Amino acid sequence: MKITRISPCLWFADQAEQAANFYTSIFKDSKIVSITRYGTAGFEVHHRPAGSVMTVDFDLNGVRFTALNGGPVFTFNEAVSFQIICETQDEVDYYWQKLTAGGDPKAQQCGWLKDKFGLSWQVVPDGMQDMLKDPESEAASRAMSAMMQMKKLDLNELKRAYAGRQGP
Repeated sequence: MKITRISPCLWFADQAEQAANFYTSIFKDSKIVSITRYGTAGFEVHHRPAGSVMTVDFDLNGVRFTALNGGPVFTFNEAVSFQIICETQDEVDYYWQKLTAGGDPKAQQCGWLKDKFGLSWQVVPDGMQDMLKDPESEAASRAMSAMMQMKKLDLNELKRAYAGRQGP
């Protein structure tokens, strides 16, 4: 059997359209693809008003997502997150600022954050995995120690720690 694609489906209480609009406003080359609405069929199960948004298919930089208004049964947690691999500190700063805007976002340790919808993201500089891949090296240990002190990751500080240099 051939799998043509794997696509995340994000369960929202009733904010699927707002979330899709929020995410597509942040990521370049992104768009809303389609919106489906609840009808009267199945009301006894889904309890959603006819005509209200059921799903929003959207594309973020070539990755297809579906946002589903499924009611308040499930919520997001840190067990699943989306990584944004950034080439520059400017990109790290951009995504961090945009994804923490509005609501009550939670900046977490080591480049993790929760957006206003409760979805977890990791805003990570490209090359981070390479710095940390040898846990026995002093360079990796220094980079790991530096990262553990950060919420938003600072690429220059991580590179300095990895190289064993002090200060700017």
